[in-house]
Amino acid sequence: PEVWALIDDRAGNRSQCLGVADALGIDYQIKEIAYGPMAAVPNVLLGASFAGLTGDSRLGLKPPWPDVVIAAGRRTAPVARKIRALAGAGCFLTQVMDPGGARADFGLIAVPRHDGAVSGSNTLAITGAPHQLTRTRLDEEAGHWRGRFDDLAKPWIALIVGGSTRRRTFTPDMAYELAARASKMALLAGGSLLVTTSRRTGDAADALIEAITAPNRVFRWGEGNAGENPYHAYLALADAVIVTGDSSSMCSEACAGTGPV
Repeated sequence: PEVWALIDDRAGNRSQCLGVADALGIDYQIKEIAYGPMAAVPNVLLGASFAGLTGDSRLGLKPPWPDVVIAAGRRTAPVARKIRALAGAGCFLTQVMDPGGARADFGLIAVPRHDGAVSGSNTLAITGAPHQLTRTRLDEEAGHWRGRFDDLAKPWIALIVGGSTRRRTFTPDMAYELAARASKMALLAGGSLLVTTSRRTGDAADALIEAITAPNRVFRWGEGNAGENPYHAYLALADAVIVTGDSSSMCSEACAGTGPV
């Protein structure tokens, strides 16, 4: 079958889509989509439509139409429904997370339990979030980075830091407390911290880094070194992981490793 994965600008949505697509074990096409101002309109008003996309994104969605569409997040749902309208009823739509209406148009809706119950014969409740971190992928990352942290005492504790969400601000005080408690854990174990921040950590990253007292290696997001992001290597090599709870995708990826989380 011809499979399309709709990939937008949210890292969590992206990892969930690609994780599901990879697990199929067949070739698929990645369709990068970008949103315009109309994407903010509720799905019930957008309907099955490309109206929320930029012009360039629309140009990339053209025949031959797919047999299967994989998407994640509310904003992708109108796009998936429009593709099905153009492709015909035989096009199977798979949506991770609640599409925000018109659920009957989807062949499968995978809803994380932490998002609340969504009922229906086409609905599957899942724990956590799909992602791409298979054992093979982690072994590859470990091999690529092995030896680069050998100056640090073990055990290695990965500290994976997210940040603010719409519901809660990640403040410098929170960051300071997190760093202090993680440092204490590492020092008591005679080990070190492998630290990475994210785009959403923002200004709280300063407080976090300043408060770390254990031996460490820090990757600060956005400092021009994104090409060598050790995030996956940290998960592959760490003896234990501390992860902030603001992102279900980060928490699920942390559980892909072998150490306690």
